[in-house]
Amino acid sequence: MKAIVAKDYGPLESLEYADWPEPEATGKTVVIKSEAIGVNFPDGLLVQGLYQMKPPTPFVPGMEVAGTVTAVGPDVKGIKVGDRVASLSSMGSYAQIVGAPEATVMKLPDGIGSADACALLCGYGTSHYALKQRAQLKAGETLCVLGAAGLTGTAAIQIGKAMGARVIGVASSPEKQAIAKQAGADVVLGYDNLKDALKEATGGKGVDVGYDPVGGESFDALSRSMGWGGRLLVIGFASGTIPKFPVNLALVKGFSVVGVFWGDFTRREPAVYADNMKELIGWYLAGKVKPVIEGEYPLADAPSVLKRVLGRGASGKIILKP
Repeated sequence: MKAIVAKDYGPLESLEYADWPEPEATGKTVVIKSEAIGVNFPDGLLVQGLYQMKPPTPFVPGMEVAGTVTAVGPDVKGIKVGDRVASLSSMGSYAQIVGAPEATVMKLPDGIGSADACALLCGYGTSHYALKQRAQLKAGETLCVLGAAGLTGTAAIQIGKAMGARVIGVASSPEKQAIAKQAGADVVLGYDNLKDALKEATGGKGVDVGYDPVGGESFDALSRSMGWGGRLLVIGFASGTIPKFPVNLALVKGFSVVGVFWGDFTRREPAVYADNMKELIGWYLAGKVKPVIEGEYPLADAPSVLKRVLGRGASGKIILKP
């Protein structure tokens, strides 16, 4: 079979579309014929050796896959051949055929497409965990979402609205601001003079929950715009700059800075993660959340697609097709 292979850590251009051994249905392995493969920011970091995890090389990147089960190992109990499923793992999904442990595989209900299923895993899963468990967002609170046109940003907007919040989306261009508005943001802002704009948008009260996947100067502006008792969520650093935080701000403004490491959450609290996914899928089927799928591209185009994602040139979810 064909897969995207990282033979060593290096630039995205060094990834190869190459032959790779087909997975075998042993033990608790579920073999999935890929229909949609999700592209995520951490995938690009992983292949460059810039992620928290550094697997031995060569390896196949990719966290998300959705498709149809073609074989199951003898110890698999809850999945059968022919089931439509989605799987989330740390790597291995950029392939025509994927082998996944049964514990990482969930059945898909009727009414959810493979591309949307991929988007609901990492992107929506991260935002849901961030807003529900880490921020404990309450109805009527004000949520500010940076990077509001990206996958996690549009997810945070939609999930925030589903939880009853007033949502301010922040995006860099008129085109991206339109995407944030379409996703459901009540107010949409640019990054220029963000601190003053947030003060005006909140009537001077400040933000109850800040959602920041960007870092850099945007984090600085948001941290100075938090309200009393607020929760500032640290999601990631798409800008490439990890900000330095003056802790006296948290003291005098009475807010908390809260880290969000969704991948570790799924491993440490699998039962809570499973409940989160049930709620997300329920919201999807009820029409409360709907992933923005920017486009679908051939699997062989993974290097160029990843380069655009890491350059913050993508809006919504990007899918690879075998």
